[in-house]
Amino acid sequence: MGPRQCLVCNEAQSRYKCPSCLVPYCSLVCFKKHKETPCSKPKSAEEQPTSIEEKSTGASELLVERPVSVDEPGEVLQKSQLESIASSSEICNILKDKSLQKLICDINSSPNSEDELDKAMNVEAFRIFSEKILANIAP
Repeated sequence: MGPRQCLVCNEAQSRYKCPSCLVPYCSLVCFKKHKETPCSKPKSAEEQPTSIEEKSTGASELLVERPVSVDEPGEVLQKSQLESIASSSEICNILKDKSLQKLICDINSSPNSEDELDKAMNVEAFRIFSEKILANIAP
């Protein structure tokens, strides 16, 4: 299986997925177009596979889907914050770093993502990325 294609424009390779329904999309424009129609996570576990196999860097990776758990509702990013991150040229430039991309994929594909995130915080590039995200979404 090759790289995921944007399911909104069907033209570009997707770089993101909808936090609600996990539909892959490629840009802020496609995200806004996708959000014109309400979406939500599938209601039953039978409708949604527990994992999918994807080739994004030429090597096969297992992406593990986990339920999202949030201790505080204030920890969930608002649409405006997500748009701010997506439109930041500084963050987009940082994300061009292949080693940072691999770290993010490792976190996303790990069945123990919190441990992977802890490991990633020891890497300077990931710490800088995290700081830029936080600075971008701070009120």
